[in-house]
Amino acid sequence: MELAPPAVKRGILRAFNSGTYRAEVSIAGSLSTTLTNVPVARNIATSAMVAGRHAAIIFFDVTDPTDAVLCAVWE
Repeated sequence: MELAPPAVKRGILRAFNSGTYRAEVSIAGSLSTTLTNVPVARNIATSAMVAGRHAAIIFFDVTDPTDAVLCAVWE
């Protein structure tokens, strides 16, 4: 079985749980696609995880939205 190549998508950070280090992210270009419980890279400071910021999400398997990590945020 061959997996699809990883993909990076832009999103908007909607919420962040500092206890679990997981986020809720809306995918840019899709009004109805919001991912919940997305793992966040631990090198991102909690102070940087402000709702409304842009986010980069790596999807390791584009057919499985649970196989992703939020790897960057910016204004």
